[in-house]
Amino acid sequence: MSLKSDKSKALLERRKNVVANGVGVFNTATVQEAKGAIIMDEDGNELIDFAGGIGVVNAGHCPDPVVKAVKEQADKYLHTSFNVVTYEPYIKLCEELCEILPHGEATKVMLVSTGAEAVENAIKIARQATKRQGVLCFTEAYHGRTLMAMSLTSKVDYKFDCGPFAPEVYRIPFPNFYRDAKGRSLDEFVKDSLETLHGSGKNLVDPKSLAAVIIEPIQGEGGFNSVPQKYFEGLREFCDQHGIMLIADEIQSGFARTGHWASWQHYKVQPDISTYAKSMGSGLPIAAVVGKTKVMDAAAPGTIGGTYIGSPIACVASLATIQHMKDIKLNDRGKEVGKIVMSRFEKIKKECPEVGDVRGLGAMNIIEFVKNGDPQQPDGALCSAIVKGCAENGLIVISAGAYKNMIRILSPLVITNEQLNKGLDILEQQIKTKIKN
Repeated sequence: MSLKSDKSKALLERRKNVVANGVGVFNTATVQEAKGAIIMDEDGNELIDFAGGIGVVNAGHCPDPVVKAVKEQADKYLHTSFNVVTYEPYIKLCEELCEILPHGEATKVMLVSTGAEAVENAIKIARQATKRQGVLCFTEAYHGRTLMAMSLTSKVDYKFDCGPFAPEVYRIPFPNFYRDAKGRSLDEFVKDSLETLHGSGKNLVDPKSLAAVIIEPIQGEGGFNSVPQKYFEGLREFCDQHGIMLIADEIQSGFARTGHWASWQHYKVQPDISTYAKSMGSGLPIAAVVGKTKVMDAAAPGTIGGTYIGSPIACVASLATIQHMKDIKLNDRGKEVGKIVMSRFEKIKKECPEVGDVRGLGAMNIIEFVKNGDPQQPDGALCSAIVKGCAENGLIVISAGAYKNMIRILSPLVITNEQLNKGLDILEQQIKTKIKN
């Protein structure tokens, strides 16, 4: 396949001239229009989208009910600041989130604009609820690029020359079974990992100084590593034992991506606080902190929030998105998409020894490339060549992991089976072509 690219090249050149280099370029695709799972680029090429705006458009590009809701709200008012003038869409969205994401007997919510803001405010709430300062996080974690969020983020590439970072942040290894099992069974591995967790209280930080433990039950940028069930249960017990708030970061894994509104619902492990963004607004900037009422209400008035805490435009977009997800049973579709992707990935893995692992929950799927079948030898060069080859053949994919040696699938869940299989055909062909080369 040969795609036209003149206008796209020109637009990318203009970008290079005026946009700061620090703004990442994960893929060289452009867009003039998008619908469902298809992006039309500046040259009129139709591209199958397996990136979904980094997991933001689970309900598809420009869902009709969401576009309609945004247009209607834009005719009424754009902004008043919820701190100054209360508006119904904010209240209604909070009510909806309490219903689909209940945290114990009573739940409360606050809205902000981005996932990083949600993380920042979740930490502030946990600190006020416990009167402690320390935060425990994990290797391979990604929580955003504001000060506290960047401090919690593990990947060094996002943090060059950005310090000093927030204090009282402590990190332990994420229980990455594929990479670190080294011959142990899952039960043995989890037992050892929990011993490391408890041992951190002796050689890293006093648990009585910890306000929170923050974890992505399924890591996003880190490589779609799922926390083992028994480890998550043990982590909940550790937090209960020491009076620590357990925060689940669901920003990439939420809103039908794994087949539930949140991945913690798969595990049946209840966090004290959880954070959301990305697909809850179909591309409008909206995020949420959801938590147990007694925890959320520990924050003093004025200590959380900001000018744009739940834009009315974004609130109606989120409400329309959630209702649309319910109407089309998107949680069920997430499971179906995941089965199709994982079936193909398993086939590729059997045929290509360069594929070290394939994994995922629901439609949050990843394929990892290594050298010599060794989890400790990531092959970022091969992965980069595959991403580029896919782009040249009409498929948008993005990498993940500290070594960028994994391709993550975050396609809109409204993608048709025909589009999905066509995209997987392109990906499979590029994997096999680049391996030969």
